[in-house]
Amino acid sequence: QVQLVESGGGSVQPGGSLRLACEQSRQRTYLYYSIAWFRQAPGKERQGIAAITSHDQTFYEDSVKGQFTISQDNAKKTLYLEMNSLKPNDTAAYYCAYRANVAAVNLDESVCNLWGQGTQVIVSS
Repeated sequence: QVQLVESGGGSVQPGGSLRLACEQSRQRTYLYYSIAWFRQAPGKERQGIAAITSHDQTFYEDSVKGQFTISQDNAKKTLYLEMNSLKPNDTAAYYCAYRANVAAVNLDESVCNLWGQGTQVIVSS
């Protein structure tokens, strides 16, 4: 069974950068998929923030547009989230999630097939 494992979280000062990674335990078997980053801030609902498809179509939620960049390395079976100019309100647990058999970007967590365990990001001075 494919598993997703996030890494790269940590503590950073405002204005700093982090790169999150989401590695799959083995190669995906679906030709079409969407894989996304979600985050859940303390006391708030989980929210989808960026997604990328098997054909490298990307989508960003407005709050991270221009600040975060999603990418994937299929050879390394890894999804990335480059986060720049971090602010305290970016503090959250960040999760990657995968939806198989879909050609369009997906940020609907209710239809994701597979989730990682999450990685914590803390932005504080």
